[in-house]
Parts: sequence; C-alpha cells; structure tokens
Amino acid sequence: MKSTFPFLCGLALVIGACKAKKDDFVPETPSAYVQLSPGKSITYLLDSTVFVQSGRVQEHHRYQERHTVDAAVTDGLGRPSWRIFRSLRDSAGTGAWTPAGTYLMTLTAGTLELIEDNMRSIRLSTPVKTGTTWKGNRYLATEPYALLYNFSNDDAPGFADWDFSITASGETATINGRSYEAVATLNGPDESLNEPITIPSSFGYRTYLSEQWAVGVGMIYQNYILWEYQPNPNGTPYRIGFGVERSILDHN
Repeated sequence: MKSTFPFLCGLALVIGACKAKKDDFVPETPSAYVQLSPGKSITYLLDSTVFVQSGRVQEHHRYQERHTVDAAVTDGLGRPSWRIFRSLRDSAGTGAWTPAGTYLMTLTAGTLELIEDNMRSIRLSTPVKTGTTWKGNRYLATEPYALLYNFSNDDAPGFADWDFSITASGETATINGRSYEAVATLNGPDESLNEPITIPSSFGYRTYLSEQWAVGVGMIYQNYILWEYQPNPNGTPYRIGFGVERSILDHN
C-alpha cells in the first residue's frame, strides 16, 4: 500500500492532478488481504487461556506461532485452496519450531474461507468495508466443538447464527511496535453473563471475537474468547472453553 498509492498519485500528476483520498484506494475484495503463495508466512505472539484440572484452574500460556503457506491443494468441495502449516516455539523465539496443526484457506469470488478440523468459516466477505455484515459461521454444524467441550449454547442455530461485521476499514494499526496500513477490523459476538464471576452459584459465560486484517499481509490480530462457567451445585464449580489472542510479530 505504501508503494502503490504514491505511484498512482504521481501518474495522476502527470496528466493533471491527484485529488483522490487515500481511502479511495483501499481494496474491497478479500483476496487483497492475504498473501497466498508457497513460503509466505506470518509469525504471531500467541497468548492462550486454558482451563485445567477438570476446569477448576485457569492457566495462561505464551508462545510464538508461525503460519506458513505450504502448497496449492483442493478442499473437500473440490475448490482451489491453500494449505497452511502452523508451528510453535517458546515466546522468546530461542527454541526450534514444532508442528502444531494444519488448515486451509479458500478464496471464492467474494469470500475468504478457513477450514480446520472440519469447521468451515467465512473470515472476510466482499465488500471489505465498514458496514458489511455476514453470517461467518453459517457452515458450522450443530455443536462444532463437541469433541472438546460440552457447551450449553451451541445447539442450533448456535454458533452458525453469529454475525460478523466490518466495523472499520482503511485504517492504520500499530501492533508490537510495527505499523500496518489499509487495515480492516472484523467484529463478531461480544456477549457475557456473570463475567467476571461475581455470583459463584450462577451460570456464566464469555463470547467474544475480534480480528484485524491488513492489505498485502493477512490477519494481524485476533482475540477469540469462548468459555462457560458451571456452578455445579453438587460439586466443584468449573469452566470449559478457551481464549486465544494473536498479535503479529513479523511476516515475509
């Protein structure tokens, strides 16, 4: 974005004037917000929240996480896609990378989809500009996290009914000391009950999703929180779910 805009203005000056505002040049297609070619990667600082010891203890962990584009493949629907490898190392960046999963990115005529563990979500939708709203989880099955968590609020329509919205676009964001231009902010649900837990005898939950995507880079920030608190009158209260925060450190 930094190189394209001055070039366009310079070309316009040759023929007369460069009057367009910067926002006029912000792309509105999801394909502009990713770099999908073999070897492209983004490294994040990853902060995760987990509940251990049968949900009685909350722990926080920090890592570096790298997402690397591996190769062009086809998804389960036979569509052209890209396979992304995920790997982890210590937060200081001194250890070796270890494999930590794989997912697919699929660009359609108007969307960017992510597919992981048979869960398919629409992360961006045309036009990528303030005010655009879509059902980002429309393809999720009922109880998509059932193998890991017994959530009480994931029956139909549940997660599939979540609204995703672009609440800002064409902005500049500074993350971990680096600035990124032409940034779009995606917000999902922001809901809570009895959070923080002030009534131990009552059910509680927190659901939150926010992401930022930069033109020519990819996702530069994510905060995804999904947990429930069960008072468990006949035993020890517990929580199930997770929290994940990713903030970009570097990319190529």
